Amino acid sequence: MSQNEPKLLVFRPASRWICASLLAVALAGCEQSPREPQPDPNSQAIAPTPVASATQPRALPVLTRGDLVSAIGQAASDYASGVVYENADPLVGRSFSISVAFGCSGPVADPTESGDAPGLASWAWGPDRQTIELQMTPGDWAGTNLIAGSADAPDWEAVEGFWISRPWLASEACPQVRADPLAAGTVSPSPQSVGLAAVFEAGGSRLGRRNGRAYSYTVRAEGGAPLAAPTEGFRLVLEGRTNSFPDGRAIRCRASGPDQRPVCVVATILDRVAFQTADGSVLTQWRPG
Repeated sequence: MSQNEPKLLVFRPASRWICASLLAVALAGCEQSPREPQPDPNSQAIAPTPVASATQPRALPVLTRGDLVSAIGQAASDYASGVVYENADPLVGRSFSISVAFGCSGPVADPTESGDAPGLASWAWGPDRQTIELQMTPGDWAGTNLIAGSADAPDWEAVEGFWISRPWLASEACPQVRADPLAAGTVSPSPQSVGLAAVFEAGGSRLGRRNGRAYSYTVRAEGGAPLAAPTEGFRLVLEGRTNSFPDGRAIRCRASGPDQRPVCVVATILDRVAFQTADGSVLTQWRPG
């Protein structure tokens, strides 16, 4: 080779070093990619929270005695104030379950009596105080001024009434206020002003209609033990759905004058009537539907 001829330089070790470096970088990139999380064997699985569907409306809660008493109080105020409703009544079609305490002051003298008037439950001693007779006869309200005494009287074949005694009391228990033992004479109870009207459409089913017959039940002693008078009375349980009067409202109120407390009733379809003890034990029940 002549001295003027260019020489070819070969850098083999450098090329090997570059290739090795590129391979290391590639491997490092693979190792830094995200890995699948491994479950912790000591952790507890948490169920996902269900999401309510927008197409399924949330069920409304069942109305209690307190709910109905509050709604009826507002309806009485609106009636006395001359309020004219423009919107649909949200109370129509609601389910309810209420308990009416009765016999809180003791038994009635005559087992055939049903409290102060039809529509009120009562209890009385049976012969020789060996039994307790429970009784409730619904009132016949179809021809009353409250139901039929207006231009928009409903076309109902029958209306059976149940009074909600002591409507100022939201609780389902007996009142704890006792009569003053030093008071002279007997204090008469306030007139009934709040009730449930079980309505039956013309031409509809007659199942559940009492037609003047009482709901009744006999409490008997167990094992020969003498019966004791209940200190907290009994309970009349009413369950069903609210209906509506021809004006579209669930509650109708009427009063004979501006200084009289309005009498208000709720149109209903009864699904269940029951007698219970004060602690909630069911004695007997009827399912009119």
